[in-house]
Amino acid sequence: MTDAATLARRIAQGRGDEPADLVIRGARLLDLVTGALVESDIALCGDTIIGTHGRYEGKVEHDATGLIAVPGFIDTHLHVESSLVTPLEFERCVLPHGVTTAICDPHEIANVLGVEGIAYFLACAQAMRMDLRVNLSSCVPATHLETAGARLEAGDLTPMMNHPKVIGLAEFMNFPGVIHRDPGCLAKLEAFSGRPIDGHAPLVRGLDLNAYLAAGIRTDHETTTADEAREKLAKGMAILIREGSVSKDLLQLIPLISRDASPFLAFCTDDRNPLDIAEEGHLDFMIRTAIAGGADVLATYRIASLSAARLYGLFDRGFIGPGKRADIVLVDDLAACSVKRVFAGGRLVGDALFADRLPVAPVGLGSVKSRALAETDFRASARSGETPVIGVVPGRIITERLSMRLPARGDEALPDLAQDAVKVTVIERHGKSGGIATGFVHGFGMKRGAIASSVGHDSHNLCVVGVDTASMAAAANRLIAIGGGFAVAEGGVVTAELALPVAGLMSDQPFETVRHELEDLRAAAKALGVRLAEPFLQVAFLTLPVIPHLKITDKGLVDVDAFDFV
Repeated sequence: MTDAATLARRIAQGRGDEPADLVIRGARLLDLVTGALVESDIALCGDTIIGTHGRYEGKVEHDATGLIAVPGFIDTHLHVESSLVTPLEFERCVLPHGVTTAICDPHEIANVLGVEGIAYFLACAQAMRMDLRVNLSSCVPATHLETAGARLEAGDLTPMMNHPKVIGLAEFMNFPGVIHRDPGCLAKLEAFSGRPIDGHAPLVRGLDLNAYLAAGIRTDHETTTADEAREKLAKGMAILIREGSVSKDLLQLIPLISRDASPFLAFCTDDRNPLDIAEEGHLDFMIRTAIAGGADVLATYRIASLSAARLYGLFDRGFIGPGKRADIVLVDDLAACSVKRVFAGGRLVGDALFADRLPVAPVGLGSVKSRALAETDFRASARSGETPVIGVVPGRIITERLSMRLPARGDEALPDLAQDAVKVTVIERHGKSGGIATGFVHGFGMKRGAIASSVGHDSHNLCVVGVDTASMAAAANRLIAIGGGFAVAEGGVVTAELALPVAGLMSDQPFETVRHELEDLRAAAKALGVRLAEPFLQVAFLTLPVIPHLKITDKGLVDVDAFDFV
């Protein structure tokens, strides 16, 4: 709530009776209604825009000659944990790219730590300079097919629903539970009825989609084809176009982007790491890629700001106009989306902006509780006939269900490099069941060694992909020793690593350090023959049993279409 004195100051400065606190002068303003570029001062009072389309005097003036002013970008769905850094480091990473608002689902840390993990994110959000909003995690655990570190029911979420940083309910991944009226799912949907509820509905079509939407679910970020998107749009579902480090759907969905459709579209990254942000960008990368692919410029900037804000009830932003939050991005070219300066809540983004943030103590240290592993833990039993094999599709988290005849030694199934079939093992790491399951995966191109990750959506058990059991054991045991992260091993020796001690998901180091260590990891993985551009997050998605078609968890190989074990 804004007090009367603050309102009076805004009114006086907007009318020109008093000098504005800050005037951005010389820029052309992108009119999100017409697409025109208008020469105008932009006057600010504190964190609020109080004047456009006019001339203002300011106590402080900022020269933006030659630049174009657009509203701050809004990422409508992401997991900060997938950036591999803490929320306070995440904003240092993405604010310079113009992302002034992000709507996160702390689903990953919630699956490890439960309410404690969500509380940590809410504390971080209140200390941050960008506006990080939280949708409360709806599916912890995501399914009964895996072992998570926590369980959250409706009663665990409702005490947090009125927190000032909370919007609504995050992606409802258990779409079979919704469609078949699972009581636990219905209780969460009832508790958040009338609030934004994000969807997660890959390949859900027809009457099943109708049923899913009838539950009050509004959005979907798992749509990967224009045909699927058009059905969902026709039924009133908003499409969050995604471009992450692994899931890359933008090029397929560019044909949707138009001025007519823009109110029903938004952008999101879901999972994007600091190396990709450094090399390509964040939402700025999505904007320039969409425009280069033929998308209408005005529609693209609407989707990145105004449409996103309205989909989530954030009516105080997404537009450069009086009364709106002063989130402003200055670019020198709309098509290139070349970000030169950013104002977040009326403050210029730079090192000084972050200097006075209150620290937030990390949580989840020591969350990897697995026992030491031996080579025999990575043994796979031979099958008569063909063996089901997970087929990785580059740029997608949807996997194929393949069948292969694999070599065997006695009753043990072995990798077959000629068919690009290597082992994948998942180890429960929360100190509960101690379960271990081993299968086979195709598509990595690995010729030797192993890579391991404690980031394993959604329950975040240890996942190891490898050729030889000595390297698989070495990589997994190293992650246990350092509290989680990524590791590469060759010949039974660890050759590269990245420690992620915060819940086994995030580094406690600056994002620049994480970026450089990711470069070393990629090089080490490539030396094993791995040909995937982002192998570590691809490993993380092998364990996600809510994305078709074949996945693996600590409990076994999962047929996602049947929602049961193979």
